Amino acid sequence: MSTAARQSKSARVASAQLSALRTLALEADGLASLKTALETTLLEPFENAVQTLKAAKGRVIVSGIGKSGHVGQKLAATFASTGTPAFFVHPSEASHGDLGMITPDDVILALSWSGETVELKNIIMYSRRFRVPLIAITSGSNSALGQQADVVLALPKTKEACPHGLAPTTSTTMQLVIGDCLAIALLESKGFTAHDFKMFHPGGSLGASLKYVSDLMHKGDLLPLARESDRMSEAIVTMTTKSFGCLGVLNGKGKLAGIVTDGDLRRHMGDSLMTATVAEIMTKKPKTAAPNMLAATALEMISSSRISAIFVVDRGKPVGIIHIHDLVRAGVT
Repeated sequence: MSTAARQSKSARVASAQLSALRTLALEADGLASLKTALETTLLEPFENAVQTLKAAKGRVIVSGIGKSGHVGQKLAATFASTGTPAFFVHPSEASHGDLGMITPDDVILALSWSGETVELKNIIMYSRRFRVPLIAITSGSNSALGQQADVVLALPKTKEACPHGLAPTTSTTMQLVIGDCLAIALLESKGFTAHDFKMFHPGGSLGASLKYVSDLMHKGDLLPLARESDRMSEAIVTMTTKSFGCLGVLNGKGKLAGIVTDGDLRRHMGDSLMTATVAEIMTKKPKTAAPNMLAATALEMISSSRISAIFVVDRGKPVGIIHIHDLVRAGVT
């Protein structure tokens, strides 16, 4: 490559980088303005919006057209996956029969940057006729949408990242973020937990991470167990046969009193190892997991503790064992 070609390529790269950085800066300015608004003018309307959504006995009906519609589809999916039944209704389709999908028990969340979107007219009028609560996400608080809505989340007007000020960029980022704020505030208000989240995400690596330890653990005769009074000569046979690299030690009440690992064997290697009791070799108070612990939490515990397996305990008694390989094979991340 010639010097001129290299210089030309470097100039193109620098130009693209400057454009990207300018876009990030402008969109960051928009989010900073939104944050300020949430601390001031949007404080009360936002709380009212969350309470309106929470009080709905039906579903959240999200609507918008163009780029606002695409954002709305994402927000409907976010609400639905976090415990709030929701779906997206296209405003044009609403005018041709889909209004029948909306009931008085629902709440409508309408997105329009200008607030003057003609296609939203029928949904707005329907919401007023049947007293369906209407929340508006718009920059035009005095617009047709803003004037009819029960709650107006008036977004601050900021400069679009598009140099011509035409392509929705900063504005759609702000719509997306305020929608996410609503979904997360609603999630927390309802006490929606990771266990609840699992019910809506059974597939993929996310689904695997949201499995419970009880879904993946080995149990029954597969557990490598010994009593405190057993000789290590017997215990090592059990430990080797079960192939988990460790041995759970039970006290007289059948509760987990300790664990023997490969590391314990190495530390006590000598002529007396085979005649020692398991209690003399074991490590007391080992880390354990509960059956209802999330698989992702168990993986983090195993990894941070630099161990390969962990016993699953219920009321002090071992009911299972889970190995790091089990978690990896299941796709837990």
